[in-house]
Amino acid sequence: MVVNQQPNEPVIFDKKPIVIELEPGTYHWCSSGLSSNQPFCNGAHKGTGFKPIAFEITEKKRVALCACKHTGKAPFCDGSHHNL
Repeated sequence: MVVNQQPNEPVIFDKKPIVIELEPGTYHWCSSGLSSNQPFCNGAHKGTGFKPIAFEITEKKRVALCACKHTGKAPFCDGSHHNL
């Protein structure tokens, strides 16, 4: 689900987090909401003011990644989608 965006605002991909189990490694979270590979960056932000957020997972674990793109704890969900 993609919600229309205001200028300089990220696209709201979804109003709930993407819960996923990740292996150890470095990941790049999409901050623009434009990636077709949500919640990860695919370069679709090029030409915008948005940049991906790199984060590292040190051990296999289940995480809740923000899909509304309004979290204050990027890339992780902080419940901000409840206020959209």
